[in-house]
Amino acid sequence: MKNKKGTSDSRNVSVFPASSFVHKATACREGEAASGEAGRDRFSKLPDDILLNILERVDTLEALRTCILSKQMLQLCTMLSRFDINMGSLCHHHKAQIGTIPCLARFNNVVAALTEKILSARNVEIPIRKLRVKFYLRHDDCFSIGKAVACAMATQKVDDAEFVLLTETGCLSCTHADLLCHAKKFNSWFHDWPIVFAGLTRLWLRNMRFGELDIPNILSTCKQLESLRLSYCDAGVCSVLQLEHAQLVELHIDLGKFETVHLNCLPNLQRMNYTCWSYQDPLTFGSVPQLSKLSLVNIGISSTKNLQLSELLAKVPWIKDLHLDFKSEKIWVLPECPKLLAPVLGELQIVNLDNLPEGCDIAWTMFILEAAPSLKELRITVWDHLCKMVTNKDLRMKNGYCEKANIEWKPSAADFKHKNLVKLTIYGFQPDENFVRYVRHVMEVAVNMEEISLHDREVCERCGDLEPSIQVCPSRYPRTSEEKDMLREEITKELRISSPFVIHFRS
Repeated sequence: MKNKKGTSDSRNVSVFPASSFVHKATACREGEAASGEAGRDRFSKLPDDILLNILERVDTLEALRTCILSKQMLQLCTMLSRFDINMGSLCHHHKAQIGTIPCLARFNNVVAALTEKILSARNVEIPIRKLRVKFYLRHDDCFSIGKAVACAMATQKVDDAEFVLLTETGCLSCTHADLLCHAKKFNSWFHDWPIVFAGLTRLWLRNMRFGELDIPNILSTCKQLESLRLSYCDAGVCSVLQLEHAQLVELHIDLGKFETVHLNCLPNLQRMNYTCWSYQDPLTFGSVPQLSKLSLVNIGISSTKNLQLSELLAKVPWIKDLHLDFKSEKIWVLPECPKLLAPVLGELQIVNLDNLPEGCDIAWTMFILEAAPSLKELRITVWDHLCKMVTNKDLRMKNGYCEKANIEWKPSAADFKHKNLVKLTIYGFQPDENFVRYVRHVMEVAVNMEEISLHDREVCERCGDLEPSIQVCPSRYPRTSEEKDMLREEITKELRISSPFVIHFRS
C-alpha cells in the first residue's frame, strides 16, 4: 500500500491476504524441513515488525502454529500483542464438531490452558493491544481463565480485553431453570474475579436470567466496559432494566423478556442495537448525549405496537444513523407527518430500512425524507427471506403473523424538494411499477442526487431447499445492457433535469 506521498509503506501489509500468506509460508516451511532446505524460507527472514504485522492479522492458533515451525520465529510468540482465543477456531483447526458434553469439555479445557500458556509466556514489556477469549461457562475452565487474565492484568498493560461466554444449552432449548442456572454460574465466577471484570472492555453474555440487581452490579464492577451485549438475557419476565455506566460506548440487546430498557445515564454511549423485544415499548432514553447510531430489529405480528419515531426519539434528536429491520414481516413503524417528525430527525444522515416484505408498496418510506432534511444516504432492502420466516399458514395464523398489506401514506406537500440526499441504494429491485415509480419519485424530489444503485434480490442458498408448495416468483431484474438502458429511460422519461446516468444496476 502507498502512503499519501505515493511511496511504499513497508509496515502496511494489507495489500495481500495475510491468512493465505501464512498458509503458503507454513506449507513451504514444512516441505523445506522435510528436505533439509530451511535456508530457502524467505518468510521467516522478513523483519520482525512485518512478521508480527502479518501474524496478528490471522487466527491466533494459526499464528502460533506458524511460529513454532521455525526456530527463528519462536521468539515472535512472546511478542504478539493481539489474541483471539476461541472454541470455534480450535474446533475448526482440528476439524471437529462439538456434539457431546465430553467433547465440549475437552475443547473448553484446551481454550483455558491455551489462554494461561499464552499470557504467562509472553514478553510483559509489550502491551496487550487486544485479548478476546470465547469459551463455555464451565466452572473449572472459567476459574483458570480468570486467574490467567488476572495475572496478566497485574503484570502487563492490557488495552482491550473481551470475554464471550457460551452456554451448554442453546437459547432455543433453554428452560427457565436453565437460564437461572447459567446466571448463577456466571455470578459465582464474577464474584471470584472482580479484578478481572474491572479491567474488561467488552463483554458478551448469553442465555441468563439474572436477579433484579445483578446487571447493574455487573456494570458497576466493570468500570472500563465499553461494549456490552446481552443475548437472551433478562432479569425475569416483564423485568425492567435500568442502565447507568460512565464508559459504555456500545450496547446490544438481543431477545430476552425485558418489558422495557431505560437508558438512564450513559454519557459515552454511541451505538445502540435492540433485536426482537418482547413487549410494547422497547426503549426509553435518559442522558445519552453521544448516541448517534440506533438499530432496531423486530418481527412484527398482529399484536406488535407500531412505534412512533416522534415519541421514541423525542429525547435523542441528534441521531445520525438509523437502522430498522422488519424481518420480512409487518411494518411496525408508523409514518408520521413532517411537522411531528422533523424536530427529532433534523440531524439524521443515514437510514437503512432492511427486509421490507416483497410485493408491498414502498412509497411510505418517503415520510423519512420529508422529515429528515440532512439525510444523505437511504438504503432499502426488499426481501422475503423465506428460510427464516414462518411459512406454514396454520402456524402463521396461530402465532399472529400478518397478511401482507400496503402502508397508507400521502405526501405532505406536492412541491417538496430534498437538497442533501445524494445516494439511494435498493436491494431486491424489480422492474415493476412499485419500484420504478419509487425511484422516479426520489429522483424528482432529491435535486442533488449523485448515485442510485439498484441491486437484484439477495441470494440465500438455504432458500433453495424450500418445500415445493412455497412458490417463489423468479426475478425479473434486468440483465442485458439493452434492458438496463430501456429501464433507465423509463424511469427518467418524465423528469426534465435528472440524468439517467446516475442510475447504476449493480447485480
